Formats: sequence, structure tokens, C-alpha cells
Amino acid sequence: MTDPNVEPGQEALQASAERAPEGAEPEQQLADAPQDAVDITDGGPEMVQFLTPEGERIETELNAPYAQYLQHVDEQVLRDLYRDLVLVRRVDAEGFALQRQGELGLWPSLLGQEAAQVGLGRALKPQDYVFPGYREHGLAWTKDVPPENLLGMMRGVNNGGWDSAENNFHLYTIVIGNQMLHASGYARGVQLDGAYATGDPEKDVAVVACTGDGGTSQGDYNEAMVFAAVAQSPCVFFVQNNQWAISEPTHRNFIIEPYKRAAGFGFPGVRVDGNDVLASMAVGAWALDHARSGKGPVLVEAFTYRMGAHTTSDDPTKYRDEAHVEAWRAKDPIDRLKKHLVAHGIADDEYFAAIDAEADELAARVRKACQTMPDPELHTMFDHTYAGEHAQLTAEAQQFVEYHAGFEGSDH
Repeated sequence: MTDPNVEPGQEALQASAERAPEGAEPEQQLADAPQDAVDITDGGPEMVQFLTPEGERIETELNAPYAQYLQHVDEQVLRDLYRDLVLVRRVDAEGFALQRQGELGLWPSLLGQEAAQVGLGRALKPQDYVFPGYREHGLAWTKDVPPENLLGMMRGVNNGGWDSAENNFHLYTIVIGNQMLHASGYARGVQLDGAYATGDPEKDVAVVACTGDGGTSQGDYNEAMVFAAVAQSPCVFFVQNNQWAISEPTHRNFIIEPYKRAAGFGFPGVRVDGNDVLASMAVGAWALDHARSGKGPVLVEAFTYRMGAHTTSDDPTKYRDEAHVEAWRAKDPIDRLKKHLVAHGIADDEYFAAIDAEADELAARVRKACQTMPDPELHTMFDHTYAGEHAQLTAEAQQFVEYHAGFEGSDH
């Protein structure tokens, strides 16, 4: 981790030189890096953590610079965070079930990554703007995007499902990495508008760019990092390292971990325990403040695990070891917070039962909303392609509608 109080140094470059065995060829290095050779749940000594998997609150030299961002965390905040985690997981589970029942065409699950997203999300201010990929259901929740709105595009009845300007939460981006350039460009716009580094906490804006570990291999990601670094724009790059880029493990995506690579672009990088909601909140709050105050971009790598499939079209049993999944299950973000609440008498069985009942109600609401979404009229798929009238597209839309009308009353 780069010390948040100093400029980033050359540690990452030094580490890269030391990493490869002498004389080893690149392909040999990849072959010699099976995930069962090490504890894949170990984020290393530079990973910031406040809650252990056993639910114990810890204070360390490493997490000390971020502790000030948790001063407001009282018992009510902890209960609210638990509620967030449970309800977000239930929305995700409902999306998965709806796809399996034919109500959605696709669903990308965030199972296991709830704490990373909720922690950062609860550190955001209303004016902060988030550019998600397509798995950021937890961040959408913290930005008050109605969860049923996440389903429209997956059902194929709209082109997004919400007004991105209403909650400062951009539409989901399916093409991996595109949103990084969108975020970097928007952050530059924030600069030009003078909406950062004013010292006014109600005005200063930070922009969050979300991606996964696989997205860090995309050209768009690297171009966005360069642009944000050179402009010193208020952009927080949020990399959820869930260990898998669809079916490819991290050692086939990069040699140097994402948080260390930030130094090569000229700004700080921090690795945080992505299954620890308090750590994600504290580091996220620090990173957002760093960006808003005019100190330039920062990268936060949330070290976590994708417990489910990449999407519902994927079968992870074909490429990963179930023993690894079980090892990560022992570090479940909801379980660890629940252990903490119980151990300190912050919540009881009645509270947990009430949250579970609320989750059931939310699931029923989401399900009904999905099943009653109206199908769009055929011609609307051509709408909003251009800002104004476009003669060729208008003719194509008319031709398309007339073609389908020819099947009315037909058995074919």
C-alpha cells in the first residue's frame, strides 16, 4: 500500500523486478502459478482490514491512517450496514432466480462482493458520480436506484432502466472497460466546472470508476488511468479483484497486483479487504476525500471473491476448485459483520428476523415488478439513437414495424 501521507514511490516497480524467478520464461511463470499452491484468500500484509473473518474489530499500524473515517460508526450505523448487506444479497439472489425461471435473459451476480460495494457506497456523498460496470448492484442500492430498475435491461424491455442524472449513478456498461473512459472524462469535466478542491463538502465532487480484475487488462482501463493521472482529475478507480475474469484466474491477467500498478501511473494505490465492510468504507472515504480535494486520482483494489458464476450463462465448476470457494465462504462479508454484532450485543435474534422479513418483502416486490414490466413497442428500439431526426433510421424503423405486422394473424 502506498502511504496516504506521501507521494507514491517506486515500491511497485521494485516488486515487479523481484517477482519473477531468475531465468523463468513468461509461460513457465504462468504454468508455475496454480492457485492451489498458495492461500488464495490471503490478501497479503498490505491489505487494509478492520474486521477479521471472525468478526473481531482490530487496530493496526496499517489501518491507522483510515481509522478517522470510521469515527461516526456507532451501533446504529453497524446495524444499518448489516441491513444493506442482507438486502443487497437478496436482490441479487432474486435476480438469479428470475433468470433461471425465464424472466430475465441474463443476470450477473455480485454474491460475495457485497461488502466491497456497500462500504464504498456508504462513503459516497450525494454529489459524487459513479460509473458502474454491470455487477454493481450494491453501489446502485447505496445510490438509491430502485432495485427493480436493475432488471429492465436484463429483461430486454429498456435500454437501462433509470435516469443516471437522478442519482448520479450511470447506466450499466456491458462492454468491459468502457466505463473507465466515461468516468475519467466526466472527472475532467468536474475539473473544468470547478466542482472540486473548493473546500466546500457540499460542492466538491469525486468520480468513481468501477471494474473487475479482468477489466484491468483492457486498453480502455489503462488509457483512463493515464488521462486521469496527467489531468490530476478527481477520479477513484475501484477495482473489485474477485479472482476471476470470467474463467481466467488473476495470474493470467496480471503479474503485478492492481493496487501496486497505480504507482506506475503516478498516483496512490491501496488494497483493502473487500469482504470487510468497515475497511471498504474507511479506505473508500479516504480515497474519495483525496480525489475531491484536488490531490488527483487514486486506485482502490478490493480483494474479494466472486462466489457465484460470472453471469448466469457461465458454469464456474468447469474451471475452478470447489475447495477455493469453500475457503472464501469462511470469509463471508455478512457472516463476519453478524458475528461482530452478536459478540458486542449490538443486535439480537429479533433484529435479524426483522431484516430477513424485510428481505422477503423486497424480494416479492422485485419479482412482481419484473413480471409486470410492459414490453416496449417495436419501433421504440430505434428511438434515441441520434439526437435529432435521421431519415434513413426512420425509414428502417417503419420497414421493421411493417415486416412484423405481416405476421399478425399468421400461424408462422
